[in-house]
Amino acid sequence: MRFDDIDKKLLELLQGDSKQTSKELSNKLNLSVTAVYERIKKLENQNVISKYVALVNKEKVDKAFVAFCHIKLVQHSQEYVVKFEKEVANLVEVLECYHISGDYDYLLKVHVTDMDEFREFMVKKLTSINHIGSTHSMFMINEVKHTTAITI
Repeated sequence: MRFDDIDKKLLELLQGDSKQTSKELSNKLNLSVTAVYERIKKLENQNVISKYVALVNKEKVDKAFVAFCHIKLVQHSQEYVVKFEKEVANLVEVLECYHISGDYDYLLKVHVTDMDEFREFMVKKLTSINHIGSTHSMFMINEVKHTTAITI
């Protein structure tokens, strides 16, 4: 899809703060409130904007222990893949899950309170999923960059 400069700027503004009113956006874009509203509706209807969310500070909610888990399945049949993906999607500790290429099959981003909670997660939840052959975990030392904004 092609975006003109106004669409690009509108998306940049919304990704920075989606709580801005159409009036505030119209002032920043030198457009009428109606024009801004129509552009937003068009972007929503075309699923360019898929939803609006509140970003929660992980330290404030005691979920600042971040682990990245590589997962290798014992077999790559459709049945195993579908079953694993369905089960991992239900784990509240897993914020992101990617099917990846390379030595491992999946990469998970896990948020928990501390190492004890991570161990509990691994022993009681993750490794209880059938068809996992092996796991390899790494822990975040420092968050150097974190953004949800996509440059258009």
